Parts: sequence; C-alpha cells; structure tokens
Amino acid sequence: MSLAPLVLVDGSSYLYRAFHALPPLHTSAGLPTGAVKGVLNMLLSLRRQYPDSPFAVVFDAKGPTFRDELFEHYKSHRPPMPDDLRVQVEPLHACVRALGLPLLCMEGVEADDVIGTLARSSAAAARPVVISTGDKDMAQLVDGHITLVNTMTGSVLDCDGVKEKFGVGPELIIDFLALMGDKVDNIPGVPGVGEKTALGLLQGLGGGLDVIYANLEQVAGLPIRGAKSLAAKLAEHREMAYLSYQLATIKTDVTLQIALDDLHPVAADRAALIELYRELEFKSWLDGLLREAKPAGASPAGGPAAGEPAPAAPAAAGEASPAETADAPPTRYETVLEQAQFDAWLEKLQAAELIAFDTETTSLDAQQAELVGLSFAVSPFEAAYLPLAHNYMGVPEQLDRDAVLAALKPLLEDPAKAKVGQHAKYDMNVLAHYGITVRGVAFDTMLESYVLDSTATRHDMDSLALKYLGHSTIRFEDIAGKGAKQLTFDQIALEQAGPYAAEDADVTLRLHQTLWGKLESVPSLACVLTDIEMPLVPVLARIERHGALVDARLLGLQSVELGEKMQQLERAAFELAGEEFNLSSPKQLGTILYDKLGLPVLSKTAKGQASTAEGVLAELAEQGYALPQVLMDYRSVSKLKSTYTDKLPEQINPRTGRIHTSYHQAVAATGRLSSSNPNLQNIPIRTAEGRRIRQAFVAPKGYKLVAADYSQIELRIMAHLAQDEGLLDAFRHDRDVHRATAAEVFGVELEQVSAEQRRRAKAINFGLIYGMSAFGLAKQVGVDRKEAQAYIDRYFAHYPGVLAYMERTREQAAAQGFVETLFGRRLYLPEIQAQNGAMRKAAERTAINAPMQGTAADIIKRAMVAVDAWLQEAGLDARMILQVHDELVLEVREDQVEALKAGLLPHMSGAAALDVPLLVEVGVGDNWDEAH
Repeated sequence: MSLAPLVLVDGSSYLYRAFHALPPLHTSAGLPTGAVKGVLNMLLSLRRQYPDSPFAVVFDAKGPTFRDELFEHYKSHRPPMPDDLRVQVEPLHACVRALGLPLLCMEGVEADDVIGTLARSSAAAARPVVISTGDKDMAQLVDGHITLVNTMTGSVLDCDGVKEKFGVGPELIIDFLALMGDKVDNIPGVPGVGEKTALGLLQGLGGGLDVIYANLEQVAGLPIRGAKSLAAKLAEHREMAYLSYQLATIKTDVTLQIALDDLHPVAADRAALIELYRELEFKSWLDGLLREAKPAGASPAGGPAAGEPAPAAPAAAGEASPAETADAPPTRYETVLEQAQFDAWLEKLQAAELIAFDTETTSLDAQQAELVGLSFAVSPFEAAYLPLAHNYMGVPEQLDRDAVLAALKPLLEDPAKAKVGQHAKYDMNVLAHYGITVRGVAFDTMLESYVLDSTATRHDMDSLALKYLGHSTIRFEDIAGKGAKQLTFDQIALEQAGPYAAEDADVTLRLHQTLWGKLESVPSLACVLTDIEMPLVPVLARIERHGALVDARLLGLQSVELGEKMQQLERAAFELAGEEFNLSSPKQLGTILYDKLGLPVLSKTAKGQASTAEGVLAELAEQGYALPQVLMDYRSVSKLKSTYTDKLPEQINPRTGRIHTSYHQAVAATGRLSSSNPNLQNIPIRTAEGRRIRQAFVAPKGYKLVAADYSQIELRIMAHLAQDEGLLDAFRHDRDVHRATAAEVFGVELEQVSAEQRRRAKAINFGLIYGMSAFGLAKQVGVDRKEAQAYIDRYFAHYPGVLAYMERTREQAAAQGFVETLFGRRLYLPEIQAQNGAMRKAAERTAINAPMQGTAADIIKRAMVAVDAWLQEAGLDARMILQVHDELVLEVREDQVEALKAGLLPHMSGAAALDVPLLVEVGVGDNWDEAH
C-alpha cells in the first residue's frame, strides 16, 4: 500500500503571488483581504486533492537568516512588504491554524530551508513529497520522490519537467542560479552571465561550477555569445560565483523540533473560523459553516466541508460573535391551521407594540403575484406562518383566505400599529391587490441596513442575517429547488414552507432590533431613515401600482425603424470591413479590426485577446477610425430595440394595460433611486431614437403628462456646499452658469461667450463634480492636456471656493472614512486610505461627488413625499407615474393642469433650503417627450 504524499506549501511565495496576481479585495472597514482569500482557496484546493496526506504550510519568519550573515546585501534590493499585504499576514496565519493545518515558521532560516529539510527526510523514508510553490529555487529539490506543483498555474514538475522548463536537471539548478544570479533575492551571480550564457556553460561542459572552473580553457570554444572573454570573467568572479552557490542552496539539514506525525491536519476550529470569516467578510465561507452547524432538520443538509471556502464575492462582516450565535435560544415556529391558533395569534398581534410581517407569494413581480400565505413575529425566535393558498396533492385544510384577510385588515391598515418588514414595499403592493392598504410601516430592515452603510453588504435578508445576526437562513432554493423544475411557493409542502416563512418574519424582527439600535446611535442616519426613506415607501408603492401608459403600436413602428437602421449600419460596417461578419461576435470583430484592418490594440481582455469593449471602440473612433464609430452606433440602436421598443409592449400588464416599473431604494450607493423591468433611467434623452421612445409614454384620453425637472441641481448643490461667491452670485441672479463660467475661464465679456466656449465651460462645470482630470477634460472638449489643465487652473482661480471644498472634502473623507449629504446620509469609502494610488484617487473622486449626487437624491425623494402628500389632500385627479434622475412625471386631468403646476412648483422647490434657488422647469404634453 503506497503512502499518501507529504504536502508542503510555500506559504510566503503564495502570499506574495496572490497579492500581486488577484484583484484587490477589502472589507467594508477597508481591511485588505484579497491575498488571504487567494491563499486559502489554494490551500483548500490542495486539501481536496490530498485528503489523507500529512500537510504543512510554511512561512518565512521575521528577522535575519544565516544567508544575511554570508552576504550582507542578500535580499537588500527587495522593497519593504506593502502595507496592504503586511496587514494580511496575521489573519492568514490565524485562518490556517483555525482550519487545522500545521503552520511552520522558523527563526533564522527561510521557509525554503524548512521545506527542503522536511522534503528530503520524508523522501529518505520513501514517502513521496509534493511541494506547492511558484518559486524556481525549489526545483533543486526535485528527485524521484519529490515533485513540485504550482496551484496557481496547474503545472507539475518532476525531474523531466524541470529539465524541460529550465534546460538543466534538478542537480544543476543551484549552479544555474549561482551563475546567472537572482535579482529578486539579490543573489549576485557572475556579472554579465545571464540565463542563456549560464545554460550554455552548464550544457556545454556537462557539469556544474566545479566542472566549469576545472575546464575554463574550454569556455572560449563554446557556442556562446562573448565566449572568448567569458573565461576571464568567470575567473575574476570565482568567489562571487561560489558565494552565490551557497546563497542559492536550500538547506536540507535544519534542526526541526517536529516529527512527521505532527503534520497531520486536525479538525477545524469552527468557532475561530466563524469569527475570522466574519471579520474578513468571507460571506459564502461563513454561510457554509453556519449552515453545516445547524441542527438536523433546520435546513437541507449538504454544503462545503468544515471551514471549506467556496468561490464567491465577499460580503460584509457581521456584528454578532460566534458565542452569541451558538447561544441563541431555540426557535418556536408554528404553522397556523386551526381557528383557535389564528385567534390566539390575532390577540398577540393586537397587543404587540411592533409587528414583523411578510408575505409568501407565487411571483417576485408584485403586480403579478398571488398571495399564498402570511407570516408574523412579535418577539424574537417566535413566529407563525398562516398558509392560505397552498395547492398540492395531500395539502392539509387551510384557513379561509378571505376570512383571515378580513380579520387582519383593520390591524394592517391601522397607522398607529407599528410594523416592520424586509422590502416592505413588495408586501404592501401584494396586499393592495386584496383590498388591504397597509399603513403604519415604521421600519424596513432593507432600508435600515442601506442607510446604515449602503456599501457594506447587499441588503437582502440572507446577507443581512449573516452579517448582523450570524445566522444562515433557510434559502428558497433549499425548499423549492432550482432551475426549470423550481416549485412556486404554493406547491411547497407545509412542513418546509412553514419554517421558511416563519423564519422570514422572525429574522426581520431580530434584524430590526439590531439595526435600529445602530441607527439611533447616529441621529442623522436615523433621520434619513425616518424622514426620507420610510415616508417614500408608500409613495413608490402607489407609483408602481398605478403604472404608466405606453403606446404599443408606436413602439412597434419604432422597432421596425430601428431594425432598418441596424441593417443600414450593418451594410456600412460590411463596406468598411470589406467583407460580411457578425457584428455581435467579439471574436469576429477582433479579427476584422486588428488582424485585417490593423487598428492599434489599445487594451486586452483577461484572456489576452484584443478588446472590442465600448470604451476601446470610442477611443478608436476618436482617433479617426470609421468602423468603430459605426459599430458603436449599431450597438446603441440594437440596445434600444431589444431593451425598449421590442420589450416594453411585452411588459404591459394585461390586467391594467400599463407597464409597472419597480423602483429600488437600496441599490445605488449614493441614495439615488434605480428602476428595473423596465429600467427607465437608461433611456437616452440626447438622441432622436431615445426621445422617440419617450414619445411612446402617453397620457390617457382626457389627461396630460406633466414633467417637472430640477435645473442643474448638482451644480446648485455644489455652490451651496462650496460657498463660492462666484457660483452663488451666478445662481442667485439666474445667470446662465455655463456662460458665466466661460466668461471667467476664457476672459471674455458675458455677451461675447461663443457656443463653443459655453460647451467647454459646461464640460468643466460638470466634469469637476465627477472628479474629471485634465486628461479626461482634454478628451471631452478636444484640446491637448496642457490646454485643458489651463482651463481647470483658471476655473479654480475664479472659483476658489470650489477648490477649497474639494480639498476639504478629501481631507474629511480620509480622516473619518465617509462623506455626508446635506441631510446626513453617509457614504463610506473604505478605499480612501488604500496604498494603491489608483484606488485611493477613485475614492477621492467619489468623496467629492457623493455629497452632491446624494443630496440631489435626498431632495428628489423629499419632493416626492411632499408632492404625494399634497396630492392626497388637494383632491386633484392627478398622480405621479414616473421618477427618472431629477425629474418627476405626473398624469393629470386636462382641466386641472394649471392647478397641478401651481402646487407642484413650491413643493419641489421647497424640498431643501439652499443658499441658491432650486429652479424647477415644468412642461406639459400628450407624451413624455413633449412634456420634457
């Protein structure tokens, strides 16, 4: 029976390689974690390959080694370990130990020497050895028992492999390194001898240093460049060559106080791993541990082995300790099938100060979903599920849905009865279809998490429970399956549906108790939740339910026209390329652009292919190449057709005859709303095709559309935040701010500003908000970088308050790790202290822009709440139907247009008190384009 190989991992080598080769990852607090994750992934991969093997992960110790005594300049050229890597060493060591893997770190010798000693002693005992490394020095250890594997590349080197890769066998690797030296370790070698010369000597004379120096007279006859003078050079540096040999030699006789039996992995320390994975924000790995630790029956079995990572993007760290997770009381969940049970729960709900509630339905689309059941919780770890419409063979008799909803209606509609949900807008919309207008939703855990830190994690229940409660929830896929055979909730057996649904309500309540406490400790954040986000929830729910009317016939005509435009562009592309090809195929496109037409390769994909991405095509088009511009036009038209003119008619709800977009409050980091199905934020307004799509959004007969848009709101916010007198004066006197900027920057009278000067000034005004550099401005306005920088310098000279604001904001962001909007919303910037300059600069640009963009988002949200409240009181036949960027679109009866405009303007312009007027532009039309 063959012995399982000893696996020795060169931890230090992989730590550096992972750091430099993998994308940088950070926790929400800014702690770098990418190298830790990369090395752990590699270790667990090895453990899967060699499950029965003794195992050791070996790292370099701090301090000098014997090689430093031999040669004082050994490794002296190496720069100090980057700070972003240094802070990952200890967490990695802790993770390795917690995984139960032996970790070795010996003072006075390098990791290579520990590995060499263990490898040779094991090989002497006829046990095979696998050394996992990317270090070429290790090739000297390879023999009949020892092989090298590089987990990052998948390569395996035995004796033949070493010879094939390096040109010499393992027995000559030290000589090879001694001759050519090693820049990484500052092993000097023989000056002037590189890799090819070293190989020529070793292969030509058939031996190592001793053979070479014994036969220097033969060197001149070798087919090596510079062979005639090489012997003298070797003789001159003989001492350095042998010193280099000593430095390159891996010691295999280190005294180790460890036996082979000590290298067998032990069981993972689950509690320590949970704590580490939470701190490092390795969400999927933490989730796997928690799910595996659940009591039998708590959720379906299966998942990674103890502590085993699975590839996934990291999420944010949790707040509850493993001890808190382990000591959690048992849950008391019940499925309510009897009237007496329901009556008892109804009494609990009526007596409770706060109710957590959730709906279970047949669809994620609130406008299409049918109610299957409701769950409630009023105290932690106790919840109930009320199944109302499960429909499968053998389902128990359920309570009458109409009767239950009638009994719950007064409770759910009572504004004085406080409620909390997770993404409660969805549940409100579902229940509205059953005649229940939910009121009194005081809290929403999705929004609590979002306001607390919009970037720390995703804000779905599974992520939040893992982060804040240390709890792995039952997943929908666990009980419903995946893919085409996934069950809808009404088909799921109550034995599984009950605990899943009850857990939703319980976790919602427990999350609220954790999150609200955190928000209360920062009053400004609590106000953002209670004064902006929560009041907006019912407003958005009404907008979604009402929907917008679109002209399907007009969209159909536009689809035909866009299809014809695509054909024209396709023919133009074929003519420019000189042949037909698939415009949607990156491979064929790359062949045409780079192989046939010889266009310059500006960027490559991760796989090394010449890129055909949009940014690359745009840059090529700017350089004057015709085909890239045609391709961009084709892609733009194709996207409009597939995303809007083809798809919008399919999205018309047959029940209402309207489309119902979904608005998302907890997606954009800055606080802006986003939308989906359809995404209304991306309809272009500057192109004729985009405006035509807006023409398809129409008013019903007897009504008009009114569009109200904030004018230059972010520049106005900039003027307020920066307190720059020049900008404040321009806005207070209602001057064209772009024309005023042009007059200042170009040194001309206001009346003499040309259209081109105004265009450039506009690019400066908006570009600086987004942190645009001189290089970026130069590209946008078509001047060289020097001239663009001169524009920026003159801008700051005339608007010094703006420069002061930017510098002040950068400093504040670096000091506190976040920036704030005018209303106290925070955007955390974990990369503001990054050692990587590009990452830090990007965070600084975000820091400058986020207060303006976030304040604009807060203002439009406040305006929506104010306008909605006014509409409820005014009794007008009018309602909001769309919100896009800084614009509100309303539908109003024709004879009430003027009354709507009269009330709309003060409510929107009064949504914030700035030191400049908030100007609102209002338009009216039969369609959205006319109104805008």
